Amino acid sequence: MASLLEYLKIPIAEFKRVSVIVLIVTNLVPIFGVVFLDWQVFIVMSIFWTENVVIGIFNVLKMAFAPSANTGKQETKSTLIPFFCIHYGIFTLIHGILVFAIFGGIFEHDNLITGITDSYKALANYPFAWTVLALAISHAVSYVVNYIAKGEWKKTSLEQLMVQPYIRVIILHLTILFGGFLVMILNSPAVGLVLLIILKTYVDIKSHLKQHSFITANSSP
Repeated sequence: MASLLEYLKIPIAEFKRVSVIVLIVTNLVPIFGVVFLDWQVFIVMSIFWTENVVIGIFNVLKMAFAPSANTGKQETKSTLIPFFCIHYGIFTLIHGILVFAIFGGIFEHDNLITGITDSYKALANYPFAWTVLALAISHAVSYVVNYIAKGEWKKTSLEQLMVQPYIRVIILHLTILFGGFLVMILNSPAVGLVLLIILKTYVDIKSHLKQHSFITANSSP
C-alpha cells in the first residue's frame, strides 16, 4: 500500500516545472467553463478528444527533429512519419466517433447527418476554439522547453516517438471515458465534470513526468 501511494504521489518540486504549471493552468479553462459557463459532458469530452489531435501534431514535429542516427532499424523519417500519421489518425478518428456517439448522441436522431450537424452546432455555441488554442499552447510550451531547449530531441529515437503518444493517450482517455460514464450515470454534471477534469489533470501530469523521465533515463550513460 505504501509503495502504491509513493508511486501515485507527485513530488512538490515537479510543480515548479514551467511545462507542468502551464499544463495545470490550461486544464483550469474547462473547469471555468463547467462552473461558470454551464459546459456539458459532450463539450468537455470533445475538448479532450481534440487534445489527441494536438498531441499527434507535436509528435510529428518531434519525429521531424529527432536524429535519424538514433534509429536502430532501417526505417527513415520519410516512411515512419507518414505511417504514424495514418495509424494515429485512424486511432484518433475511432476515438472521436465514440465521443460523438456516446456523449454527442448522434445516433439518437432519425438521420445520422442531422445528429452530426447538431453535435457540431453544440460545439459552435461555446468558445471551443479558444480552449483548443489553450491546449495547443500548453503542448507547445512543453515542446519548446523540454524537447528543444533541454535537448530531448538528441536523446529520442523514432521508434520511441512512434509509440509515445499512444501510451499517454490511452491511459488518459480510458480515465476520461470511464469518468464520463460516471458523470452521466450520477446525473451531477457540474460536480462530476470538475472532479473528472481534476482527475484528468493528475493523470496528465503523471504521464507528462513519466514520459520525460523515461527519455532522461534512457539517455544516461
